[in-house]
Amino acid sequence: MSKFAVIMPAAGKSTRFKDKEKKPFATLDGRAVWLRSAELFVTRDDVCQSLIVINQADEEVFKRRYTANLVFMDIQIVHGGAERFESVANALDKLKPEAEFVAIHDAVRPCLTQALIDAVFAKAKETGAALLAVPVNDTLKKINQTKQVEETISRKNLWLAQTPQVFRRDWLEAAYAQRDKTADITDDAQLVEAAGHAVSVVEGSSTNIKITSKRDLSLAEAILKSQPKPKASGPSHPFAEEEMWGGRS
Repeated sequence: MSKFAVIMPAAGKSTRFKDKEKKPFATLDGRAVWLRSAELFVTRDDVCQSLIVINQADEEVFKRRYTANLVFMDIQIVHGGAERFESVANALDKLKPEAEFVAIHDAVRPCLTQALIDAVFAKAKETGAALLAVPVNDTLKKINQTKQVEETISRKNLWLAQTPQVFRRDWLEAAYAQRDKTADITDDAQLVEAAGHAVSVVEGSSTNIKITSKRDLSLAEAILKSQPKPKASGPSHPFAEEEMWGGRS
């Protein structure tokens, strides 16, 4: 069985979230957003390592709130950098030797499903690099500085990238080693593409949303409540007798 390491970036400033709590640590239906994302991976047999990347300034509070969860879920803390790609690079330096593939998943995408993880992991094993994405369904308009339409852009063959984005470890490490040659990095697939590797697309879901604003929490809660609930075979974490994951945060 191929082994995957999972990196969850959560070191951003959350400037658009406009709350005293950063969005990965906000409560979503009883537990922290990042915990809901992490729990999707930590019980998988093919995941050998999970890493959460946080701002060093948040570490004291983070550990105070989540130490029990980190220990039980066997999640390693990594300090983030000034930009997302620097945060991922820091996590790559901490990978276990047995990790053959690396999955990078936004810590603020808590509505991912196991079926989507299965699909994108399988495609990455087949092709070396894969990401979830959804086709653009709305009409695209390019506007000028005064917010007037300059051009209507064809949506044909346009897809919106999601996460997880999953890569062969050696491809990703080599791409990151050359990251200074790639300008305006917006996602990890861009680096792998620039290194000359084809990245396959697996159709994701419109429900695999990224928490950006506070109103997204209500939408995410509705999505989670609509998803089928897996049958639990026993306590899933240290506080299962009393509450769900992260409920004490």
